[in-house]
Amino acid sequence: MPKVNNWKDIILERLFPPWCLLCGDPGWNHLDLCKSCYESLPWISTGCRQCGLPVSRKDALICGACLKNPPYFDETVALWHYQTPIQALISTLKFRGKIPIGRLLGRMMANSLRAQEAIPEVIIPVPLHPIRYRQRGFNQAAEIARPIAAILNIPMNMRLCHRALPTQPQTHLNAKARRKNMKKAFQVKGVLKYKHIAIVDDVMTTGTTANELAKTLKQHGAEKVEIWVSARA
Repeated sequence: MPKVNNWKDIILERLFPPWCLLCGDPGWNHLDLCKSCYESLPWISTGCRQCGLPVSRKDALICGACLKNPPYFDETVALWHYQTPIQALISTLKFRGKIPIGRLLGRMMANSLRAQEAIPEVIIPVPLHPIRYRQRGFNQAAEIARPIAAILNIPMNMRLCHRALPTQPQTHLNAKARRKNMKKAFQVKGVLKYKHIAIVDDVMTTGTTANELAKTLKQHGAEKVEIWVSARA
């Protein structure tokens, strides 16, 4: 069951009241975001249940691409289109190290996931290769995953799976090159005891990274893998 706010949260909020990370106005609903900026976010109204790709038909639960070539992951939760200002928030988190943005994105994702019936046994942030981690100093997926794990009371495991290959950044690669770049990029350490897993990342573009990680987890015994991302391109 999700945790309720405790006295530590109440004291911290009184000492450090939330302020909107976009416009600087006072925060709203315990978030570092005001109500006006919250409502202006590019929310995805209808998305493919499997890959999260926005679809126009509300009755289209699975998109044509997933029906034709199903990915290894089973479900995707994506809150926003990868557009302004979400795109700017994610870029600022990733490349300028603004960790409070990770907490904000994670808290909003957790709020949207509270009603989920089948809760995963563990959360795995998409791993960074040690070289990339040393360059950046943090893992943006982990910063988003921390508040989700805390609010939903799900353990987060950063040691279960690691990035074995120092892959190129996916940003400027086409779909074919992305698949080649990510092939066998991940490895599971030891025995995988979890059957239901949630992978957390900042943004999904083609789904190649998530698919390769889900494939690796299923090869080691996972039965259901969900993808939880802030934004879907």
